[in-house]
Amino acid sequence: MRRHTAGPAGPARRLLEIRDLHVEFRTRDGVAKAVNGVSYSVDAGETLAVLGESGSGKSVTAQAVMGIVDSPPGYVTGGEVRFRGRDLLTMGAEERRRLRGAKIAMIFQDALSSLNPVLSVGAQLAELFRVHDRMSRADSRAKAVELMERVRIPAAKERVGDYPHQFSGGMRQRIMIAMALALEPDLIIADEPTTALDVTVQAQVMDLLAELQREYNMGLVLITHDLGVVADVADRIAVMYAGRVVETAPVRELYKRPAHPYTRGLLDSVPRLDRKGRQLYAIKGLPPSLTAVPAGCPFHPRCPRAQDICRTDRPPPAAVAPGRTSACHFWKETLDANR
Repeated sequence: MRRHTAGPAGPARRLLEIRDLHVEFRTRDGVAKAVNGVSYSVDAGETLAVLGESGSGKSVTAQAVMGIVDSPPGYVTGGEVRFRGRDLLTMGAEERRRLRGAKIAMIFQDALSSLNPVLSVGAQLAELFRVHDRMSRADSRAKAVELMERVRIPAAKERVGDYPHQFSGGMRQRIMIAMALALEPDLIIADEPTTALDVTVQAQVMDLLAELQREYNMGLVLITHDLGVVADVADRIAVMYAGRVVETAPVRELYKRPAHPYTRGLLDSVPRLDRKGRQLYAIKGLPPSLTAVPAGCPFHPRCPRAQDICRTDRPPPAAVAPGRTSACHFWKETLDANR
């Protein structure tokens, strides 16, 4: 396989830039604003982790990037999604389809439901090469075996004809990674790639993703709700809540000194060995309904620092430090509390 090489630093390396993205779902119960002004970027060779509770808009943002939001009821109503400077939202359907897989690929969280149960895994991998590269059946099958070996599936030559249900959960996730890598894209979006896997297999899958990301100098967007999963693999983190990005920071700085009360709550909720025997912390309350997001800061009903301004004024992203932002009226107090 072709090995990517790192490009020059700066704007030339910018792969993906999302600007003020809005996505809503028009339902019988009202309009759910699933993504409400999201902005973040990813450079070549960089791993961005997107964190947040279920329903925060992480996966819908990724679907908007890929152009696979179910419509109706979902609609992209505003913003830009730029890939290498070009706005995907203004592209024609055919041009955007050609980008999927070849330039931008996605790893879905449920490998079993994402794979076709009546086709062998080899046939599904080989199809990518036949459709995009016009390879012969023999050559595309050989490439499928090569990919399976690349993601460390034992006895790949013997198992290329096996069906998805004949593989374990961890092996199926490796096949999904192989499919994403098949056409050597510039950017991979991994949506909860370790869901339902045990801790040991989670670590193996994450190590494999990190290794391949470095080898091919790809951008990687890692969507998860598990802070423990991203600690060793991410370069930066974007924290989402109620369809908005509430904090962005380099991974080490965010873990050491979060600048948003929601991030602080997520970190405090992670089980720790030095707190054995103590009650596990949990953020009080529930995330808001996306059909009735509170005025002001959407986190204020659950926030221990909330004051009157939080209930009326939506906090804009504030520059905490170079490369860091926090959408909180009291980010300085939050940051200082972690000294």
